[in-house]
Amino acid sequence: MLDRKITFTGIFNSGRIVVPKLYRLQHKLEGSQVLKVSINLAGDWSNKQSFITKIRKDGRIGIPKAVQCRLKHKDQNLQGCNVEITLEPA
Repeated sequence: MLDRKITFTGIFNSGRIVVPKLYRLQHKLEGSQVLKVSINLAGDWSNKQSFITKIRKDGRIGIPKAVQCRLKHKDQNLQGCNVEITLEPA
């Protein structure tokens, strides 16, 4: 169970991000735990979006379409973009 805030950098891929296996094992992340996820494009501190979700069994977190739309800049494609992710217990 995650009991504190962790931050890492990942790659946006098809509406999902993958939580690295090291973090999943080290912090014992489980699919039953509700997490508050904050996400922003790397280097863009002005556009931070947050939402509540659970992590999937394969270690992925789905990004809601509404959050994806708010992250975009002028029809920018998010596929393959570096993102900074913060996970904390909800």
